[in-house]
Amino acid sequence: MRRIWELVACFWKPGSPFLAFSTPSWQGYVLSSIEGRVAVEYLDPSPEVQKKKYAFKCHRLKENNIEQIYPVNAISFHNIHNTFATGGSDGFVNIWDPFNKKRLCQFHRYPTSIASLAFSNDGTTLAIASSYMYEMDDTEHPEDGIFIRQVTDAETKPKST
Repeated sequence: MRRIWELVACFWKPGSPFLAFSTPSWQGYVLSSIEGRVAVEYLDPSPEVQKKKYAFKCHRLKENNIEQIYPVNAISFHNIHNTFATGGSDGFVNIWDPFNKKRLCQFHRYPTSIASLAFSNDGTTLAIASSYMYEMDDTEHPEDGIFIRQVTDAETKPKST
């Protein structure tokens, strides 16, 4: 069995086309990609736990029957509820319930790509960094910004099944 530090070392290779973040409980991790996908993985090798892993598409916009796919640039876990937020080059922040495989909410569109996300330790605040990430070369773009958003249990707590 691999140790956590070995997995972490694998995830942060420079130039890697994905991000990986461990769950607060250290039972698994979430991977994101430049292809607008997120995968929820578990470390326990037992078959019953491995059946729970899954992947899904996100950060996509459909305009005129053409689907635009945006990279997932940021992930942050909520320390209390074990839900997580993703931020993409589409300028949206989504909060996900990994247990029920559902999106809990989507915040309004920010001026440009979401570069970073961070929940406060008590889970009441989400810091959102919006910054042009040169997806379309060096063009005129909105000013970078940091937004502090108060979040509620309705936005971050998993739904009962």
